[in-house]
Amino acid sequence: MNFIEKFSGIFLIAGVGLFFLAVIGLGVIPIYMLEKSTPQLQLPATVPPDFQPDYASPTEYHQALHRGRDLYIAEGCWHCHSQYVRPTANENLRYGPVSTPMEYQSSLHLPQLFGTRRVGPDLSREAGKKSNDWHFAHLYQPTHVVPESIMPGYPWYFDVVDGVPVPNQDAKAIVAYLQWLGVDVIKRRDTVQTYEQQILPPRE
Repeated sequence: MNFIEKFSGIFLIAGVGLFFLAVIGLGVIPIYMLEKSTPQLQLPATVPPDFQPDYASPTEYHQALHRGRDLYIAEGCWHCHSQYVRPTANENLRYGPVSTPMEYQSSLHLPQLFGTRRVGPDLSREAGKKSNDWHFAHLYQPTHVVPESIMPGYPWYFDVVDGVPVPNQDAKAIVAYLQWLGVDVIKRRDTVQTYEQQILPPRE
């Protein structure tokens, strides 16, 4: 009886034990910690002016944000659009500073949609880059605003009224979610820049 045959039972038990240890350490414990954690970034206390005609209260707006996030996930948008500026390939030159953990401390960032591909642009700080109308046109038929786009259109998020496509509530929810992405980071950045302008001498 060679060494492996003599201790095969021990190796089997050790292997099974290590497997379950890995499941607990890499699966169960992170889930438990995530459930116990409290998001630090709060949702907006007021409805942004652009969305006030659609949502009468912050509660309705928050529900729309979550609805938009769920539709974004359901449509698989995160397969082509990431929400993470990586420290590689000069991504900071295209999308701004590399993402930091504090950007994801919100219930709307669960699950995290870091993405694995870069077919479309990163959307982690999409807020305010384009108008709502641009996003609606892009959602209905992307090539209308980006001729070289390979993104498919989503006409089922629009109702045709007198021959004109009008965004329905789901389309408005998606755009609300897109226009929310990165808004806290942008506000914090602008605050820091304003503070620096106040305390630092002007550059010559």
